[in-house]
Amino acid sequence: MLEHVPHWLGSLLHNVRAGHSKLVIVQEGVVTNDARLDLSSLAFADGGRLPPRFTADGEGVSPPLSWSGVPDGTAALALIVEDPDAPTPNPLVHAVVWNIAPDTNGLPEGAIAADGPGSFDGSDVGRNSYRQEGWLPPDPPTGHGSHDYVFQLFALREAAPLDINPGRSEVLAAIRGAVLAAGMLVGTYSRGEEAPVGPAGAAQTA
Repeated sequence: MLEHVPHWLGSLLHNVRAGHSKLVIVQEGVVTNDARLDLSSLAFADGGRLPPRFTADGEGVSPPLSWSGVPDGTAALALIVEDPDAPTPNPLVHAVVWNIAPDTNGLPEGAIAADGPGSFDGSDVGRNSYRQEGWLPPDPPTGHGSHDYVFQLFALREAAPLDINPGRSEVLAAIRGAVLAAGMLVGTYSRGEEAPVGPAGAAQTA
């Protein structure tokens, strides 16, 4: 959708961004200790550019994720992916996954997809900012500059039952006071500017 925003308009809005201070992970009462989850992806490095496959310029599937360091006493994991660089009042939500089993160590490529009332393992893919289940592929406006896509993983001492297909506000309310450990992974993407690609760091306009 946003690929149709003209370059001049994206450039004009360059400094209009929701802000990293509005990410779930930095909200008051969410993370209250230093325990950390190690969150990573085989598809991109932390702070590196997302391959187009995982964006609106490609197949638009969710990237593979892996993690470790889940502490004892974890009842469930929750994942939320946000774009704090979106030209919107609040970060754009790209994915919500609730009630992930604590003994899992990742999600395969394409796993964040519509699942109706939930998955066989008890987890539930929630609503993105377009109020749809599943992965909202990164789709930054052309000329708006680089966007961070922040993957935030939380180990919870309890997973309160939520309505089917929960959204950001429900998850935020449910994890306050329940986070045992947290992890973060950032992928970037942009359109209409030079961006490093490939193992040698060659640049191309994307």
